[in-house]
Amino acid sequence: MNKAELVASIKRKKSYLCVGLDTDPAKIPSHLLKAKDPIFEFNKYIIDATIDYAVAYKPNLAFYESLGKAGWESLEKTLEWIPKDVFTIADAKRGDIGNTATMYAKAFFEQLSFDSVTVAPYMGEDSVTPFLAFKDKWAIVLALTSNAGSKDFQQLELKDSAEPLYKEVLKKCASWGSSENLMFVVGATKASYFKEIRQIVPEHFLLVPGVGAQGGNLQEVSEFGLNSSCGLLVNSSRNILYAGADESFATAAKAEAHKMQQEMKTYLEDYLNW
Repeated sequence: MNKAELVASIKRKKSYLCVGLDTDPAKIPSHLLKAKDPIFEFNKYIIDATIDYAVAYKPNLAFYESLGKAGWESLEKTLEWIPKDVFTIADAKRGDIGNTATMYAKAFFEQLSFDSVTVAPYMGEDSVTPFLAFKDKWAIVLALTSNAGSKDFQQLELKDSAEPLYKEVLKKCASWGSSENLMFVVGATKASYFKEIRQIVPEHFLLVPGVGAQGGNLQEVSEFGLNSSCGLLVNSSRNILYAGADESFATAAKAEAHKMQQEMKTYLEDYLNW
């Protein structure tokens, strides 16, 4: 999916909601455990319930890899169920040298047909650019994350510039691609940083986890993070997936997704006049 198609989807749905499919077998409603593939069955209900409000889905690969072959089969069926005009993100956080990165890119873009994959840039340019060689595919680079450990490296001040490392990551990575094939992960709990981040990457899309269960504020993220093409994909996982725990879980998920979409619609109208 290219940028124009993604922006058109956002405008059509009045939403920049990404639903994170971090499907935990221990949290699936008990009545689904009798299904042949409980993971896929759960995902199918979630997708059907939220498709009117979500412009992207983000399976967290760890939740599928941990289940071995069965998990990969669930993932493949989930991807097939997601409509082709909806953006898909492989939350895999891969980051390795050139020839290995190329193989990861082929796995996610050619074999699984994801639109994008999250990438860790610690090993430098040759760990990122192989993902940028595929037409209408995206690398989503970790820049400033919302976990407590982000301060260990991401926020360390560089000796020469006295600026935090994550800013150098943004600047350097932005030079490897463009706003047409490169996004950045910026945690919602770092909303106060969005204004400065937008000065460095004004046109790029930002994938923003951390709204909801992790304490991120959607209004702050939107106020400082929206750009002329929206430029945001705000992810919600637990708040939507596990909004309900019984047979009405899909109805509860739909209500939560709709609530977020309605709030996003307001910000798109207020800040972008869409």
